[in-house]
Amino acid sequence: MKTLTRLSNRIMERFLPNPYIFVALLTLIVFALGVGLTESGPLDMVIYWGDGFWGLLMFTMQMVVVLLAGHVLASSPPIKRVLNKMAGTVKTPGGAILLVTIVSLVASWINWGFGLVIGALFAKEIAKKVTTVDYRLLIASAYSGFVIWHGGLAGSIPLSIATPDHPFQGIMGVVPTSETIFSTYNLVIVVALLVTIPLLNRWMMPKPEDTLTVDPKLLEDEVILERPEQITPASRMEDSYILTILIAVLGLTYLGWHFVTKGFDLNLNIVNLIFVILGIAFHGTPRSYLAAVNNAVKTTGGIIIQFPFYAGIMGMMVTSGLAGVISTGIVSISNDHTFHLFTFYAAGVVNFFVPSGGGQWAVQAPIMLEAASELGVSYSKTAMAIAWGDAWTNMIQPFWALPALAIAGLKAKDIMGYCVFVLILSGIVISLGLFFF
Repeated sequence: MKTLTRLSNRIMERFLPNPYIFVALLTLIVFALGVGLTESGPLDMVIYWGDGFWGLLMFTMQMVVVLLAGHVLASSPPIKRVLNKMAGTVKTPGGAILLVTIVSLVASWINWGFGLVIGALFAKEIAKKVTTVDYRLLIASAYSGFVIWHGGLAGSIPLSIATPDHPFQGIMGVVPTSETIFSTYNLVIVVALLVTIPLLNRWMMPKPEDTLTVDPKLLEDEVILERPEQITPASRMEDSYILTILIAVLGLTYLGWHFVTKGFDLNLNIVNLIFVILGIAFHGTPRSYLAAVNNAVKTTGGIIIQFPFYAGIMGMMVTSGLAGVISTGIVSISNDHTFHLFTFYAAGVVNFFVPSGGGQWAVQAPIMLEAASELGVSYSKTAMAIAWGDAWTNMIQPFWALPALAIAGLKAKDIMGYCVFVLILSGIVISLGLFFF
């Protein structure tokens, strides 16, 4: 395994480009495939790309806030003490890898936005304590937990089809989570991944001579508080706890009302609001909070510039019908025994070009549900096969790794050599779960 991971890391370091280059090349590939495999001409594809370019604008801002607010919250004194105490329980590199992976898996199963940020922040804190751990593998371990998200409590596809009046209710009805998230086959897959991924990450630990460590001082977030030379009414407000308390009460009251009236609805906007309100409260003063924001905002550049390009790719894939061509081609070789397995693989392929669970479901559902009807197989399991395919290839798709990489200060090529093996293992586990249960 050490030999294989060393080889994989060298290949990724040599050939995997910067995520922006990756998305630019992906754009050109989808453009060419759309012209070659659909009835769309070059000008049509250009129009689809331009029309879709801003299609993820709201989601882009949500992801920026996830990263920004999570980073600010983690730099607050109370959270730093908690993370510091948890990190202090780990004494060895192997223990660090195992704990980070487990925390990331559990957090991602609860909510993907929460797991994506907390895993990376916790890994960064552990790296300050266990200075001999390989930093690349530690961050890869934090990101590896993300593979479980679509089989968890915040899975967008199972939650969508459990909601009355969802777009495909006329075909499949309203599907309760007992048939998706809490079904036997899904729980078997989740438990298997919870056991095997931490062990795999521990197994991939490099030899001492191949270990890349990091100076703990480089991981410290330098938050500079700029204070005015003279005290003014404005500066008093910036150092006042009263404004912080009022805003915190306002936010916490709304959150309490939300959970009382809507249950455990931990959607992305609610996660962001929790991060923002707790960040404001835990930093104490507006001056401290804004200083942490200014320090964290520099990590959001990759998301801001790259996500619109993925929206353009989605526009070409969906409007040209290319996503349907790919899905139909894979489904055409399946039967009632292999349908869910090939649906999973098709979703994994489409996820490279449409890295959004909700967007992918909108594209693939009409094709896959019609095929499921013809073959007489389960609609709910078809939906979960697409969900798992969407989560699976995230392990080698830089789109979702950007927040974790920004927090860690690494590049995609630094962790993808390890993530390839998580992709292989999780692909085997999910395939067996879908086929035999």
